[in-house]
Amino acid sequence: MSTAIHRLVESCRTGNDPTVVARLRSGWAVMGQRQVLAGYCLLLPDPVVPHLNALKPADRDLFLAELGLLGDAVLAATGALRINYAIFGNVEPALHAHVHPRFVDEPEAMRTANPWGYDWQQAPAFDGRAHAPLRDLIRQHLGRLGAAV
Repeated sequence: MSTAIHRLVESCRTGNDPTVVARLRSGWAVMGQRQVLAGYCLLLPDPVVPHLNALKPADRDLFLAELGLLGDAVLAATGALRINYAIFGNVEPALHAHVHPRFVDEPEAMRTANPWGYDWQQAPAFDGRAHAPLRDLIRQHLGRLGAAV
C-alpha cells in the first residue's frame, strides 16, 4: 500500500523534501505541510509500518522515545507552553506521529481545544524561506539532545 506517509518518507530519503528537520534512528522528523501552529512537526518511521503496534517492542520504544525528544526540541525552539502529541492513522493508514506546540497567546476558544479545531486550509503552507529558521533551530536542538543521526 502506498500512502502519503510512504511518499513523504521516500521524499525524505532522496533528499528532496525541504520540510525535513532531521534523520533520527527511528525515522524522519519533518515540519508539517501546514503550519497551523508554528513549529508543528511529525515523526515518520523508516521503514514505514501500518501502525505503532506493528513495530517490534525495541523499535516501538525507540520511536516513542524519539517522539518525546522531538517534542523537547520543538518546545525549546518555539518557547511553547506545552506540546500535544497525537497518533491516529485513520486517514493515512501508516504510522506517523504529530507534535503540536501549544502557545499562551492562542485564541481563547482554542487554548483548551485540540489542534484539529483550527482551520487547516487557512493555515500557512510550509515555506522554505519563511520556516527554514525555525526548522533549523529544531534541528539544532535535536542535535544537542543527541537525537539527530
